[in-house]
Amino acid sequence: MTGTGPRTQDGIDTSRPHPARVYDWFLGGKDNYPVDEELGRSIAAIDAGAPRAARANRAFMHRATRALAAEQGVRQFLDIGTGIPTEPNLHQIAQSVAPDARVVYVDNDPIVLAHASALLRGTPEGVTEYVQADARDPGSILERAARVLDLDRPVALSLIALLHFVADEDGARDLVGTLVGALAPGSFLVLSTMTADFEPENVRKGIAAYAAGGVTLVARSHAEVGAFFQGLDLLEPGIVPVARWRSEDAPDGPVSLYGGVARKP
Repeated sequence: MTGTGPRTQDGIDTSRPHPARVYDWFLGGKDNYPVDEELGRSIAAIDAGAPRAARANRAFMHRATRALAAEQGVRQFLDIGTGIPTEPNLHQIAQSVAPDARVVYVDNDPIVLAHASALLRGTPEGVTEYVQADARDPGSILERAARVLDLDRPVALSLIALLHFVADEDGARDLVGTLVGALAPGSFLVLSTMTADFEPENVRKGIAAYAAGGVTLVARSHAEVGAFFQGLDLLEPGIVPVARWRSEDAPDGPVSLYGGVARKP
């Protein structure tokens, strides 16, 4: 993050909104600042479904993680773009199923680093680590994750609500391809990202509101999201709105996020 405005002692810029903190505000968290709440309220005024989408996305992560740990036997998880810890977090879900699960979180946000100790409270049998790194540097992420995870064995790679902050021209496809390519057969990709397929006008206004706050967002079609899963075997029900991925609860309105889980052959 850049800027010359106020900063906390942790180096967090409080003069500009940050997407992780806005997301935290949508979830009812406390780790945000007035500038984040202001943008969150502006977005919610334009699109009342934005907080609903944030909650649905979080629930999708919970269900996907539980399914991979319980049904697919995955014991290693690499979560990139972790965001501010909100309980239960990914390691708590995975280790509730498999206490020996190993989890590596990755983010480059100073506020996440400030809360890293909360991310590391896992089970005695398992391992939970935090890596401070940029998602756009997959080589460094893989090198550091390999100190904790055995990349010769299956890993669940989670890219939850991350890729709509990475434009195609900035290498979003290459980023996913590099990460998945380094993982062993039997690994999984868990991905969610924004779409304008259901509420194009509201999403357009939301993108404009984020842009006014200095944050770039990208909305992708179903086909464009599908391209991230090229060469992988999608688990049922495929690429669907996150609120409908293996959920028995009907969403109370449109959710403009696609999600999917796929296995590397």
